Amino acid sequence: MDGETERPVTRIQREKQDIILEAALEVFSLHGFRGATIDQIAERAGMSKPNLLYYFPRKDEIHRRLIGQLLKTWLAPLEEMDANGDPFPEIRSYIRRKLEMARDFPRESRLFANEMLQGAPRIIEMIEVDLKNLVDEKARVLLAWMDQGKIARTDPYHLIFSIWATTQHYADFDVQVRAVLGPGRGGEGRFEDAARYLEHLFLYGLTPRPRSIDKMSGKS
Repeated sequence: MDGETERPVTRIQREKQDIILEAALEVFSLHGFRGATIDQIAERAGMSKPNLLYYFPRKDEIHRRLIGQLLKTWLAPLEEMDANGDPFPEIRSYIRRKLEMARDFPRESRLFANEMLQGAPRIIEMIEVDLKNLVDEKARVLLAWMDQGKIARTDPYHLIFSIWATTQHYADFDVQVRAVLGPGRGGEGRFEDAARYLEHLFLYGLTPRPRSIDKMSGKS
């Protein structure tokens, strides 16, 4: 209300909110926004529904808080790409950071994927502003490296999309990956195997080639 200052959140209130958000992450990542219910979240959090509603009156408030935190986490690996660095170590590190996220934050990845599949109705403004601005910035970095002859020329946006797609696959389709690899290769080592493969795939493809090779392959 006008003239009133918002009361600071106490330690106990913050702890309760964290418990609710952790429970909601599990429920949303399994059922999506539409399939998740306040009752499911309350049960997962180990509290009554009225108690939960005291901290978050609506389901969309919980979801919005989770998505807002998630997008900051999602942007961090790309933000760390240094325009003044050597492009190959920078791109290699970016691939590694994205795979580490797939390994360490699979529920968050599924939450984000579910939101995208629904048309991103709750975070479209964040995507059109925060995410787009960052990708535009890093696309300019990649283009500068191309202009300097440090990496092969390609579409920087689709390069970023490809890294997203291949790394997040190991979170969103983890059950499939482990089932296909089998017990011998489906353990924690699968992420290191994936990192080595993706590094080779992208870095080999970005290695500048002699012009004569490009002519032989039909490229101008």
